[in-house]
Amino acid sequence: MNSKIIFLLQILSVFIISACSSPVSEQLPREISLQVSLKTPGNPAKTHKLEALENDKTFKLIAEKELPVQVNYSLETIGENIILKLKIKALEDCNFNISGAFTPEGIAYNSSEFLMPGFWYHHNSRSPENAPNLKKGGSWMVREDRLSSPLAAVFDSLGKTAYLVMRNDIPRNDALMPFEYGEVILHGKTDLGGIGFGKNADNACLTFSYPFTEKPFTYRRKLWLAPETAAFQILKAGEETEVSWVFSGFEAASFSEFTEKSWSFAYSRLKPEEVPTKMSTDSAKQELAQYFRDSYTVCGNLSSSSGVELRIDLCEKRGIFEIGFVGRVLMNAFNSLEYGYQQGDSSLIAIGNNIFKSYTQYGFTPEGLLREWIDCSKGEEADIFSLRRQSEGLMAIVHYLDFEKRNGRLHPELEQKSLLLFNRLVKLMREDNSFPRKFNARFEVTDPSGGSTPTIITPLIMASAYFNNPEYLAVAQQTAHFLDREIVSKADYFSSTLDANCEDKEASLYTLNAYYYLWLASENSLKAHYLTQAKTVSFFALSWYYLWDVPFAPGQMLGDLGFKTRGWGNVSVENNHVDVYVFEFTEVLKWLAAESGDSRYENMAKLISSSMNDQLLPRNGYLCGISTPGYHPEVVQHTHWDYGKNGKGYYNDIFAPGWVVSSLWELHTPGRTSQLIKTNLNTDLKSNSKPSAKTE
Repeated sequence: MNSKIIFLLQILSVFIISACSSPVSEQLPREISLQVSLKTPGNPAKTHKLEALENDKTFKLIAEKELPVQVNYSLETIGENIILKLKIKALEDCNFNISGAFTPEGIAYNSSEFLMPGFWYHHNSRSPENAPNLKKGGSWMVREDRLSSPLAAVFDSLGKTAYLVMRNDIPRNDALMPFEYGEVILHGKTDLGGIGFGKNADNACLTFSYPFTEKPFTYRRKLWLAPETAAFQILKAGEETEVSWVFSGFEAASFSEFTEKSWSFAYSRLKPEEVPTKMSTDSAKQELAQYFRDSYTVCGNLSSSSGVELRIDLCEKRGIFEIGFVGRVLMNAFNSLEYGYQQGDSSLIAIGNNIFKSYTQYGFTPEGLLREWIDCSKGEEADIFSLRRQSEGLMAIVHYLDFEKRNGRLHPELEQKSLLLFNRLVKLMREDNSFPRKFNARFEVTDPSGGSTPTIITPLIMASAYFNNPEYLAVAQQTAHFLDREIVSKADYFSSTLDANCEDKEASLYTLNAYYYLWLASENSLKAHYLTQAKTVSFFALSWYYLWDVPFAPGQMLGDLGFKTRGWGNVSVENNHVDVYVFEFTEVLKWLAAESGDSRYENMAKLISSSMNDQLLPRNGYLCGISTPGYHPEVVQHTHWDYGKNGKGYYNDIFAPGWVVSSLWELHTPGRTSQLIKTNLNTDLKSNSKPSAKTE
């Protein structure tokens, strides 16, 4: 047992010992403080500090005056953890909120970093002004359902010491809120508490409450911080309720190890199991393929799918085409084509071919860039380009070219345009081996952020294999030096999504994918390094995915549908909803399981696959709030937050099903990119000859 665990046990055991001593003022140690707030309708709440008292072997918490609520507590040591249990009993009708703070000795606030999984990393310093960050407030508390694991943790970067507090009893119920913020009396049962971190004098502390508290602001809507919230649970005279938290302490050499150990702690306690599925993979694909058919649009000289900025109640054809990010036009075109051949469906084959033919002829700018975003009906298109969209478009093109070549069809014009684009993008690499986030048609940088750098590595490796060009692999390997130095070593995963420039899930997933494909394509001398880096990154990626099922209030659609959040991923600090962004993540997790022998990776892959399979897949008789079968929802609002409309238990009214369908299709079709890389690399090692093929 390490010294930090011993210290935690010592200071919390003081809690037990002091409860048996006197006088009362000395019975509650300074490491833990508790208070109860009581509210009567129409009046501001009054807060009372609680102190420990033993009476007839019942450990109680008492205030400076007699209250209408009685609070008993117990402490239990289980292994290296301490569990604090509170039993609250109403002596008369009351509305209460009980909160606490744990201030471990010697953890200086100024040298501390914080973690609330799926919501807060380091100081959230990358986040914009109107999203939660340390510049906006030095202490934060949030609802537990904002977090992929209901815990808060602090890491002393100087002392290499960490502590966490986590909800011990699992919330099962929630209640509708009559107000969006402020002091709110809940006229219904909620099990949700609050959790967070703060500053106590010069020390860092971890905070917790029941029911939930959110402060200094309530993150109510995208980039809108409302005033703080304190929820009050009604207890009638004679009624009781219980709540508990678990405390743990450990040592960590870095923020990465701190994140890994925090995730491992949550995983070991929550033990998430697969979600029962109703549909096979084949059946799910049949439903998703409806999107390929129904979204197909011809506008001017381009054929495309229309999957951006649609209304959930219409799923109309907007004529907005986006090759990557939220539209994924070219990847869905390839999916339609490949699936059409597999199913003998000529309509799906035609859709895929028509889209690629139109983009080959009209989808590139005079400078050789892919036309990223086009509003065909308005005649508008983007004049600022992104590394991510260009990379995602090139990934789809290489998949298409490889599939066609394997089936005896060559497309030399598209090959040449793709090679030109690869060569021009490679020239954007800077001296530090990073790539800029955005640039104009003249390849002049407009956003120098290096956070999107991992997005180009996979298409470079694919192109290296398909075009038999080792220089592309060399560039990818050089770029990995930037990932090693600036992203992984600093545990700084940000700026990969284009509608937010903050800490986000997709940045960690792109970095993880990059190391996976570098491992596949590189010589043995580099494989061990890439595997080690991938394992480090994996826990940041996993930390965004829910290990528990958040409760919904009766009447909230997602709860009424029986939706289980475990296995779904939170999006970013800025966009506080869950979605099915997965793509090749489960394939990478299975690779990590095979290479490391850690079965948790395999278990998480199974959990994610089962949970995302069909829970919210619209189909006849089960549209789950979407107008059209196959158009899987995007913005799934699982907590007291909304993207602009509707709130918890519902979707935003506007969504982008294009990327969602592409993500789920990749989940159901593992191994395509890795097989492309391995097959072409092996072929090139044996011979430089090309298979005979006809040109179309």
